[in-house]
Amino acid sequence: MKGKFITLEGPDGSGKSTIIKLIGDYMKEKGIDFIVTREPGGTKIGEKIRSIILDNENISMGPETEALLYAAARSQHVHEKIIPALNEGKVVFSDRFILSSLAYQGVGRQLGIERVKSINDFGLRGIYPDLILFFHIDPELTLQRKTLKMGGDRLEQEGNEFHKRVYDGYMELIKMYPENVKIIDATKSIDEVLNQSIEEIEKLLTI
Repeated sequence: MKGKFITLEGPDGSGKSTIIKLIGDYMKEKGIDFIVTREPGGTKIGEKIRSIILDNENISMGPETEALLYAAARSQHVHEKIIPALNEGKVVFSDRFILSSLAYQGVGRQLGIERVKSINDFGLRGIYPDLILFFHIDPELTLQRKTLKMGGDRLEQEGNEFHKRVYDGYMELIKMYPENVKIIDATKSIDEVLNQSIEEIEKLLTI
């Protein structure tokens, strides 16, 4: 594969969605062929699955069902969007990928990291990010801001205990799978966070 795959990870409200748009502006200025996508979603099928997962009415959804839906959306994402773009030599930026499932469902939902990894491996086709930008910030602060402003989706409304487990899960996962992970200090200003991110991206793209 000729392209590069870069993912942004971190707690809800850590600024990933804002920064990924700004990264897109930067890539356009540089004339680099790229796409920006997200999980769950990124495809027509994936976006429909996303609406089911995050719908506040689906409070009876079991943790195993949730994990399998994420895995299904990701498999379609890899099949329909990520692999074709990489084969075309594009840089692919995704707001979340497999690390999110391992943290949210594996640790947050207490399903186990290895169990969640196993159900995802089948649909990943060996795809793994060339670079993972982890946005490091206190999840309680960012989540409070986001839910006060927007109300929050089904996962965002799970409460501090759940999101603390997710954050701890991320910390554990970074130790378990340090390959290609770069820590971004998301407590800084938007410009500083963007500059940190671009610095890591440029290192990858000039290799």
